[in-house]
Amino acid sequence: MSFPNFPEKYQGEPVMRPEDTIAMRKRFGKFPKVDAPEGLVLCLKNDLPTQLRWQVPVQKVGKVMGDFYLVRSARGRVGVLSNFGIGAPVVASLTEEMIAWGVKRFVILSWGGALQTSLNVGDIIITERAIRDEGVSHHYLPAEKFIHADAALTVKLKNNLPQTTIGSTWTTDAPYRETRDEVIQYQAEGIQVVEMEIAALFALAKVRGVQASAVVVAADKLANLTWEMPSDMKRINSSFEMAYRAAIQALNEGA
Repeated sequence: MSFPNFPEKYQGEPVMRPEDTIAMRKRFGKFPKVDAPEGLVLCLKNDLPTQLRWQVPVQKVGKVMGDFYLVRSARGRVGVLSNFGIGAPVVASLTEEMIAWGVKRFVILSWGGALQTSLNVGDIIITERAIRDEGVSHHYLPAEKFIHADAALTVKLKNNLPQTTIGSTWTTDAPYRETRDEVIQYQAEGIQVVEMEIAALFALAKVRGVQASAVVVAADKLANLTWEMPSDMKRINSSFEMAYRAAIQALNEGA
């Protein structure tokens, strides 16, 4: 059996459109009453925009399945969406709506599990490509092992986060089915981290003709074939703060 089950779907016309969802949200007063920013941070660390609001001032302008902020210093050009959940389906659905609204550049900040013994909890990884081991990306593009980040936006991230690891990620829908054999295989291939969203974002961005890149903070470790939890959150929090600032700067540079 092929996947997706209907292999000719890529040229098909969808029944439901993100423009219609936006219209519905606006009708019920559930959509920000501002112009779309050109760049957007998809922030999976929910408290980060409010936690850093004194260092990086933001204005909360509404909700779109999560909390939507504009970065004051960017004068409407960069937004942050947070507190919307996890996983490829929700990220893809929200990104579709944001693209339909007018957003052109995306950086996702995600939690991940370190696969390499050289990585430590709190390390920052800029991901240039993602293994498509989730489902969403296969509804946008025919099957291939990898999908790549936007090169130009990724360069901007690298310039703003010089002391980071550059590498690849494994995107999966099933965190409790990350098997030892898979970890060993992906270690041998040099894959740095595992997470649940990035391949879907990259595939969607490629199809829709927008830019997308990603930063992962290693929040736990699978490299020793057991789940190693962080002893505390200090380094993880500090790394998310650095990644957040860098993502905003990279998106603002492209505005």
